[in-house]
Amino acid sequence: MIRLACVAIGYVFGLFQTGYIYGELKGTDIRQHGSGNAGATNALRTLGWKAGLITLLGDCFKCVFAVLLVRALFAGRYPDEHMGVLLGMYAALGVILGHNFPFYLKFKGGKGIAATAGLYLSLDPVMTLVAVVLFGGAVGATRYVSLGSILVSIWLPVGTILFGQQGKWGLSQGHLYELYAITVFLCLMAIFRHRKNIGRLLSGTESKLGQKAK
Repeated sequence: MIRLACVAIGYVFGLFQTGYIYGELKGTDIRQHGSGNAGATNALRTLGWKAGLITLLGDCFKCVFAVLLVRALFAGRYPDEHMGVLLGMYAALGVILGHNFPFYLKFKGGKGIAATAGLYLSLDPVMTLVAVVLFGGAVGATRYVSLGSILVSIWLPVGTILFGQQGKWGLSQGHLYELYAITVFLCLMAIFRHRKNIGRLLSGTESKLGQKAK
């Protein structure tokens, strides 16, 4: 039940659609422009760098806050002091689900990459650094934000499993399997959400960073 509570709390945090709210304050539904989603990249292309930055920070830190909250509420109930890592992952799962599929917007939200950045920040500094290098390197070399986002999504289960098998998270093997399963699910969901971007990357028609929304 605690795991479900963590997901539910995360989902509530995920409902704070920073890009959509910012756009509405400016008289624009950003989901009606550009890529059609409510994430930071579309906010950047539709409303400019300030909107993109605010959306990125808002969507990132709503995940950080959700993770911190569930750890404070529930981690102390377990004899294993490392359970906060797993409970935080459940909260992050809820945040990304709420971000991607907000019920009050007819389940049309973002793609969850900025929220995943918040998951990295709350999980481990080394994994965060690798994610930043992957994202920055890919975008810097190609100007394809979607490519950087996909690489960051793939690194989540890869890094979590690599570090987990080395004893990084301090969890029992059974709890590690739970942790791994969530990260694999988040990775697959992110790739699915980027399926159109992948098609455009393969065909050479993907929009690059700096191009205005059509």
